[in-house]
Amino acid sequence: MMSESNDKVILSRRNFLTYSGIAIGGISLSSVLTKSYAKQLVSPSIDALPAIDETITPSLENPVRLNFNENALGMSPNAKQAAISAVSKANRYAKHEMPLLSQSIATSHGLSTQYVLLTAGSSEGIRSSIMAFAKENTQFVISDLTYGDGEYFAKIAKLSVKKVPSLKDWTIDIDGLKKQVEKYNGNSIVYLVNPNNPTSTITDTKKMFAWIRSKPKNTMFIIDEAYAEFVNEPTYQSVDSFIEQGYENVILLKTFSKIHAMAGLRVGYVLAHPKNITHIAQYVAGEKLNYCGVCAALASMEDKAYLNYSKKVNDTSRQIMQKTLKELGFDYLSSQTNFIFHKIPTDLTKYQQLLKDNYILVGRAFPPAERWCRISLGTPGEMLYTTKILTQLREQNLI
Repeated sequence: MMSESNDKVILSRRNFLTYSGIAIGGISLSSVLTKSYAKQLVSPSIDALPAIDETITPSLENPVRLNFNENALGMSPNAKQAAISAVSKANRYAKHEMPLLSQSIATSHGLSTQYVLLTAGSSEGIRSSIMAFAKENTQFVISDLTYGDGEYFAKIAKLSVKKVPSLKDWTIDIDGLKKQVEKYNGNSIVYLVNPNNPTSTITDTKKMFAWIRSKPKNTMFIIDEAYAEFVNEPTYQSVDSFIEQGYENVILLKTFSKIHAMAGLRVGYVLAHPKNITHIAQYVAGEKLNYCGVCAALASMEDKAYLNYSKKVNDTSRQIMQKTLKELGFDYLSSQTNFIFHKIPTDLTKYQQLLKDNYILVGRAFPPAERWCRISLGTPGEMLYTTKILTQLREQNLI
C-alpha cells in the first residue's frame, strides 16, 4: 500500500476499510474498520464516506500538520453542509439555534438546559470560569505539565499559580494537588485536564472523585474534558455525574474542537450547577456565538455514526504510531486521545527540524518534560507517511 517514492503513501478509502494486519504489521483486522462495519455506519455506500486517506504528497505549502491536536478526518458531512447552509443567514444572531443546541447537549448528559452554558470553544469556558471565581486571596492549582490556557487566564486574573510536580510517569499527582489546597489559607481553584494535554494520560479517577466528594472548603474544581470522546480505558469516567447529583464545586468544560473536528468554528460549553452557570454567564459573550458553528454543532451532535467512525479512524492512527514508536525503541505514554507524548533521543529543536524538512510539523516544547515531543494523530495515511519518515531517519542514524 505504500508507494515506491519517498514522498507518497497511497491508501485509498476502500483499501483502508479492508485494511489487514499486513501494512500495520501485527494489528488485527478486528481492531480496524472493515468494509462491512463501515456499511453499518454510513448508508447507502461506503463511497459516501469522506476520503480518510488519499495520496499523501506533503510539501512546504501543504505539510502533514501534527502539531495542534486537530482532528485530521474533518467534520461530519452533515455538519459541513449545515455550516455552509448557515452562511446565508450569518447576518443574524443564532438566537433560535442556540437554545436548540443547549437542549441537545443537556439531553446527551441527562441534564436540563439550566446546567448548560454555550461558549466560544473551551478557551472561553476556561477564561469565564476562572474569572467568575477569581476572588481575593485565591490560588490556582495545576499540575506542572498540563494545558496552558488555565495558567494563562489565571495570571490575567492576577491569581497565584501553584504548580505541583507530575508523578514519574507524567500523570497528575492528585495527592500533591490535594496537599497544596489543604495547606493554603484561602480560596482554591483546581484545574484538571482529563485526559491531560500534552501527556494524553488519564487521571486517577478513584482519587479525584473521592476528593471532589469530600467537598474541600473554599475549593472549586474546573475539569476540562476536551478529549474524553477518544478514551478507550474502561475505568475512565466523566465528572458530569457530579453535576447531575447537584454538586456545586465542579465545573465541566467541553468543546466541539476535537472529536467533532470543529476547531476553527469555536463552539464549546460549560456544564455546572445552575447557580454556577448563572454566575459564569456574566463573563461570556452571551448570544454572540459563531452562527455557522452553532448550526454545525447541532448537526454533528445528531450524527452519532460519524462520531463513532471518527473515533475508529483515530484508534487506527494511534495503533500505527504506537507500533512504530515501539519498534524504534522510543518511550511513549499510553495514549487516550488524538495525540501521543513520546521521548526522543535528540534535542527537540533538531527533531522538529528533521521532520519539518520532510514536511511534517510536530508539537512545541513542554517544560519540564525535556526531550519529549507531542505528536498529534493525523489520518492513517498521514501516520503511515510519518512512520516511514521516522524509520528512514533512524536508518540514516539521524535519530
